[in-house]
Amino acid sequence: MASSSSDSVMHHARQELTSEDKRYAAAHLNETDENRENAIAEIRRWIEENDDLSTRIDDFLILRFLRVCKFNLDKTKIRIQNYYKQRSYLPEWYMNKDPFRPELQELLDLGVFLPLRKPDSEGRLVIVVRGTRHNPRRHNISDIVKIGVMATEVATKDYTLASVRGYSVFIDVANPTMRHAVQLRPQIIMNLVHAWQSCYPLRTHSINIINAPDYVDIVLRIFKSFMSEKMKNRLFVYTQRTMQNCFEGVPANILPVEYGGTDCTFRELTEYWKKLIEENRDWLMDDEKNNTAISKQ
Repeated sequence: MASSSSDSVMHHARQELTSEDKRYAAAHLNETDENRENAIAEIRRWIEENDDLSTRIDDFLILRFLRVCKFNLDKTKIRIQNYYKQRSYLPEWYMNKDPFRPELQELLDLGVFLPLRKPDSEGRLVIVVRGTRHNPRRHNISDIVKIGVMATEVATKDYTLASVRGYSVFIDVANPTMRHAVQLRPQIIMNLVHAWQSCYPLRTHSINIINAPDYVDIVLRIFKSFMSEKMKNRLFVYTQRTMQNCFEGVPANILPVEYGGTDCTFRELTEYWKKLIEENRDWLMDDEKNNTAISKQ
């Protein structure tokens, strides 16, 4: 059990790893007190010398990339390049993250992307994506992804342990319509999978599709066509008949009431994240100014 898991993933100050967390990082991420500083310095030097990468990046973000790549410097450099290239190619996902824009306010009110307020017993961040909550006639998939980016950034900016233990995501696709399925064009699926696998500085422990209809395999085949074998092995699907198994290993005291938990209702969780994202507006918008993407080649 992760010793530094607390009652909330939100902290006023970035927390230090405990000795238990450091042992885990050494065993699973090749991170030690001895190599951490040198590795961060090497990546920072590479960024400063890289003419194609014009960005300001703090040491904690560099450390997040190093941890995802298990302190392999070459893999870390590739992932950083991928991250900023995707930001450049997909500004509709990563730019104009003003939560007070009317279209984003609607999605925040719907609660389409909700990290839980407490980590699981292993210290992992747990994220619920309500993938069919929106109206596909009204809401763009790019704005839904943008909400996900904003919520994840706010959830992980001070929760240090998420960069070590990673995250689990539960994508609830209850009551989908054909329009929901049509929104997930192959190009969008490819970019989503690329973000999870090769760009974003967060370790994916598991991707769980829940409340899945019987025909979900049609969409999943497209997802899997872009996934590595490692990622495929972390993908789990639960239909309404097998939902009772999907939260095994997730403590009831961190789950919403609607999933059989005791922490809060979806409405309370939605209000919590809307308020927190709004409070972080300036920080989210500063990220757009300070992290100029890689120039397109």
